[in-house]
Amino acid sequence: MRERIEWKTAASLAILLMTSAALVLAADDVKRPASTTSGEAEYRLGPEDVIEVFVWKEPDLSTTVVVRPDGRISLPLANELEASGKTAVELQQEITARLSKYAIQPVVNVMVKQVNSLKISVLGEVRRPDVYRIKNRVTVLDALAMAGGFTDLARPNKVIVLRNTPGGPQRIKVNIKQLVDDNTGAPFYLQTLDTVYVE
Repeated sequence: MRERIEWKTAASLAILLMTSAALVLAADDVKRPASTTSGEAEYRLGPEDVIEVFVWKEPDLSTTVVVRPDGRISLPLANELEASGKTAVELQQEITARLSKYAIQPVVNVMVKQVNSLKISVLGEVRRPDVYRIKNRVTVLDALAMAGGFTDLARPNKVIVLRNTPGGPQRIKVNIKQLVDDNTGAPFYLQTLDTVYVE
């Protein structure tokens, strides 16, 4: 009888310890902030993006605008501004500086309402050559998959990524066969407005 009571007590204690450990683990998960991938840059605006410019206590200066194909926007009093390539915070600071000439300590907030500029082109010997809108980072292999893969005439070792940089256009040669065979290599990520051309 005494052995049975000791066994029940030991079993209850074990269950209690396991439950406590699970609760501690759950609490630890709740406290931990969501991890962010290191090296992920803040989003930079591009043509066709929709942004809302809110100026506190100035409804006449608050507006929603679309970034034009030339990368610029027009705002009341702030006039023409280059928006493409800037983060929302950088644009906010520039608008604040411009409005400071007309208002005392303007409080400006820039919010990205719609992201429409994230797109890539896949051309040449692929099954569905087109311009593709993307929602997050894609690799050159992802882009080729979106375009339906290679045609029978394609040369996988002759893929070129055309990229516009501040220093001028770049031609980056990519050997897809080598990229697939190399398990140690980092994935080749595309940038917005890149063009993948398959010979």
